[in-house]
Amino acid sequence: MSSTSAMATPSPGIGEWLDVNVGLWRLASFMVAAIVAAPLLVLASAWLVPSSELWAHLADTVLLGLIRNTLVLTISVGLGVTVIGTGLAWLTAMCEFPGRRVFDWALMLPLAVPAYVLAFVMIGLLDFSGPVQSWLRGVFGKDVWFPPIRSEGGVILVMVLAFYPYVYMLARAAFLSQGRSMLETGRLFGLSPARSFMRVTLPMARPAIAAGVALALMETLADFGAVSVFNYDTFTTAIYKAWFGFFNLNVAAQLATVLLLFVAVALYAERRLRGDARYHVSLKVARDVPYQLRGGKAVMAFSVSALVVGVAFVIPLIQLALWGLSVAAEEIDARYLRFLGNTLALGALAALVTTIAALLLSYTYRLRPDRITQGAVRTATLGYALPGSVLAVGVMISFVWLDARIASISLHMLDVTVGPLLTGTVVALILAYAVRFLAVAYGPVDSAFERIRPSVLQVARCLGAGNMAILRRISIPMLRTGLVSALLLVFVEVMKEMPATLLLRPFGWTTLATRIFELTSEGEWERAALPAVTLVLAGLIPVVLLVRRTAPR
Repeated sequence: MSSTSAMATPSPGIGEWLDVNVGLWRLASFMVAAIVAAPLLVLASAWLVPSSELWAHLADTVLLGLIRNTLVLTISVGLGVTVIGTGLAWLTAMCEFPGRRVFDWALMLPLAVPAYVLAFVMIGLLDFSGPVQSWLRGVFGKDVWFPPIRSEGGVILVMVLAFYPYVYMLARAAFLSQGRSMLETGRLFGLSPARSFMRVTLPMARPAIAAGVALALMETLADFGAVSVFNYDTFTTAIYKAWFGFFNLNVAAQLATVLLLFVAVALYAERRLRGDARYHVSLKVARDVPYQLRGGKAVMAFSVSALVVGVAFVIPLIQLALWGLSVAAEEIDARYLRFLGNTLALGALAALVTTIAALLLSYTYRLRPDRITQGAVRTATLGYALPGSVLAVGVMISFVWLDARIASISLHMLDVTVGPLLTGTVVALILAYAVRFLAVAYGPVDSAFERIRPSVLQVARCLGAGNMAILRRISIPMLRTGLVSALLLVFVEVMKEMPATLLLRPFGWTTLATRIFELTSEGEWERAALPAVTLVLAGLIPVVLLVRRTAPR
């Protein structure tokens, strides 16, 4: 996964030999960019409507707590994923110890477990009435002390374990591309191994590490499920309560803009940490002999890696499987199949719409790779940095306004009363998904376009083929791998998306993610395990793709 939305520049001259009549293509790209930007503009306009009384109530009760919790969570998770992700990346990339080849890819597996799934598994296992504490009391007596999992430290631990793979993946690629040569260069100047790592190797990997931390922080700020399981109030939970508790969509929008400030600060911090450096994923691996760890160091490296993989992936998956098997006979019924069908239908439809939009953007950029088109592409791919709850509020306000205008026009021009046509429909969900995950689809599609030789398209142009014919008969068949990857990635992301689905779903429309929220809200861990296992298994698909893509060659 790329760390930033850095744009690849097509081969020089492509815009000269392609048909210059690309107005319709550019117009369509601008429309996609406008759809992405619209929720942000709508959210900003929410401040034009005063809500002073409710804000005074929030300021007197929960506002300072929201700011404090969000800051503590963001800073703590950032530090945690940096230490764990960077340390494990160094071990697997530069050292040889028992099990290293397995841990090299196994440490990415926690990406398949949504944070909200890991959260309720941890509570179910480690809570006072859970199996771990029950066993400890049986062995050491009822007065044995165990750190409470339902705490600030508990939610921080869960998020660190869920999001460290972003740092691990990018830092590992950076260390592999460096090899031992950079570290040995520092040793030649009299630096100890530790100082050589801190002063030479680590600064060179800083852009990659900063990019991974930024991704982890985006996920932390966007999270709703995990913090709600822990009853840990952040701005995402406040947005939900303002919408469904106070029934005040305008205040929800204003809270969403405050959350966007945290997102902007996180992105700015990532830019500052990178400085002028840029990070590019390199598939070239330095063929150096790794450091051989022996004795206590080898045991420590194995133990730490096994502990992280076990706690973040293996144990949760086993526990989910046990819980799921215990309730499978009762839970697998017509309702569960309907929830599964809703999830698959939403994922498939959103993946198709989003991939088509990504294909349109990437192809338009090949037709006219100027700054205007580049700006449209950058704007259209901003959505992944926006939390799902923020997008949901922006989309809902937009659709409420559109429905009001449609109703007004129908009443005055046709003397017909029309109810809401867009609000509370699947259309709102699909739009939110497309905006949120367009960057996810754009990456593999654009990378696949880069592998097409411009001369192939130039020959087609010389033979009289138009833009649409070139796209349909030449580009799409050659883009098959990238398009399939985009479809799979968006499909899985939509299946796991909770806040946008929870806020925008039509009445009575339940997916696996929202079913998990409903059951965990009631403490029904065992019943929530069955849909959770399904999401984890689906989440393994993009992880396998990432493992194959980043495997040393």
